[in-house]
This record gives sequence, structure tokens and C-alpha cells, in this order.
Amino acid sequence: MLSGPLLRYIIAGSLRRDYLLTSKGEIQIDIPGGNLLYASMGLRLWDVDIGLLSRVGEDYPQEWFDLFLKIGLDTRGIKILAERIDLRQFIADVDLETRNSENLASHFNRFRIPFPKSLLGYTTPIPQTCSRNQPSFETIRLSDIPSEYQDSNAIHLCPLDFLSHSQLPPTLRQSQVTTVTIDPSEGYMNPIFWNDIPSILRYTTAFLTSEQKISNLFQGRSTDLWEMAETLANYGCEIIVIKRKARGQFVYDHPGHKRWFIPAYPARVVDLTGAGDAFCGGFLAGYRKNYDPLEAALHGNISASMIIEGVGAFYSFDALPGLAQARLDSIRSSPRKV
Repeated sequence: MLSGPLLRYIIAGSLRRDYLLTSKGEIQIDIPGGNLLYASMGLRLWDVDIGLLSRVGEDYPQEWFDLFLKIGLDTRGIKILAERIDLRQFIADVDLETRNSENLASHFNRFRIPFPKSLLGYTTPIPQTCSRNQPSFETIRLSDIPSEYQDSNAIHLCPLDFLSHSQLPPTLRQSQVTTVTIDPSEGYMNPIFWNDIPSILRYTTAFLTSEQKISNLFQGRSTDLWEMAETLANYGCEIIVIKRKARGQFVYDHPGHKRWFIPAYPARVVDLTGAGDAFCGGFLAGYRKNYDPLEAALHGNISASMIIEGVGAFYSFDALPGLAQARLDSIRSSPRKV
């Protein structure tokens, strides 16, 4: 593990062993994945000094830690548990907008690709509602956070369980962390957790949710996305961003009572994996530059565009120098006030 200077950013999330099949039949077998890496690389396009906070089993490939360090990601916050944990994740792009993780054999048969032996025994995880009091192996414990991380200024929480998102922000706010951004999990973005959401939002700088997740939360209460954003912001969160995939983003700045629509950068889509996570990483980097919500969302927009033009979390690392900034400059006039 790396020992070194204090870090500016922390990204907390999940690590996975990805099996990705694109809509054109391109396949990547057992590569580093998970929302943690995609968010980190979305941030890495704009800034450095990033610490990773996650939990893995003892069977997680040790050589990948060396890869993370080579790319400039601090691994002191990755806790290795003394057990084997199945972190495999299969994702197939049916087309450029539709994804599917079920009926594995049918996806490989579609392109006449032999079924990978390393996927034998794999079953698609069943979405489950989060628990309010029972931690999972991925729940980030306060004891998991290295002392060096506690002086960081900003943290992004990728989709994790309710316990991670409810316990970490208030504690981190008592230290040096002044910026907390959260991408909520599907496991608690539903009416069952309606009364629990305020406890998360009051410690959050920006709540970066997808259109589907926020709509699930407001089921039976509202169908107006701007009304949803304002309702959540009233619980104490400064910024609400609604990610709408190829349709761009809605950004609500609560202190300034401003609304923006930002169209998605017209990228050449190869693989959609991690687009929303990369957006969040870019958002955090952009926000820490001058604390401007619109500027933050534009950075996130470009981070997402860079990730989806290749396969894997590290595709954007080899992007041409200056490309991200050029794209950012090209879309500065695209946001529209609503």
C-alpha cells in the first residue's frame, strides 16, 4: 500500500471484477471495475491526489493494486477482508442505450462468442432494499478510514448501502471535509426510505441522482423533476443534479434558486459502463475549483463523455492531453437556464 502525503479527495465506493460485452460484440473479461474506479477516473481527468475507500476479499487480484498506484490512485483506504468475496459483474450492452445483465449465455450466443469459463457459477445479483441497521461486507465502517484520509477536504460517495451514506457524512463533516457529494443507491431510493432521506441530505453538498432513482423515491408524490429537486434541496442540500443519460442533466442550485439544463456532450458511444459515476467524479473536481454548481456539472458532463468512448474504467487515462479541456470549452455556451 502507498504511504505518502495527505490527499485532497476521497472516493468511497465498490470495486468489481468486470465482464463487459459491448453492443458490437467486443468483450473484456475480468478487468478492474466498479463505481469506485469510474468515479475516480472521472475526477482524475481534472485533478490528482485521490484516495480510494472500499472493501474487497482476500481473492481480489493483488496486481491490480499496483495498477491503481501507477495511475496515481492511493490505495491505503482499501480494506482487504480475510475471506473470499465474489465481486464478478457481467454487463451487456444490447444497444447504445439498453443494458442487460441477465441470460448470460444468450448474449454470448448472439455474437457466437464462447462462454468464459471464469463466469461459470455466476448469477445476476437480485436488487435488494437496503437495511437500516444490518451492515453488509461493503458497508464502509468509520474504522476503515485511514488517519491520513481524515484531513482530506472533499469526498464523493458512490452508490453504496444506506448505512454507509447515513453514517459517513456527519462524521467526516466534523473533520476537515467541507464538500460531500453523494450518488444514492437504488437500494434506498424508494418510498420505504422517504423519511430517512433528510438525514442524508442535511450533511450533503450535492446530491447527484439519476432520473430513474429520484422518480422511484417520489413514486406517488410527484412526477415533476424540478419539484423533486427543490423538495430534496429544502432538507439542507445545496445542489441537486438529475442525470438523464443521453438527455443530459438538470442542475438545481438551491442557494441561488437557479435551474439549468445541460445537454450531453455528443460523444461517440462505445460502452455506457460507468458514465454516471465518471460524471460524479468530474463534478467534484469542477466544484472544488471555484464552488460553482454549473461549472461542476460541465466538468462532470465531459468526464462522462470521455469514459463512454472506450471500454473499461481506465480508457480515459490515455486520452490526448488537453482533450477534456477542449471539450469543456466547446460546451460552455450549451447550458440553458430553466
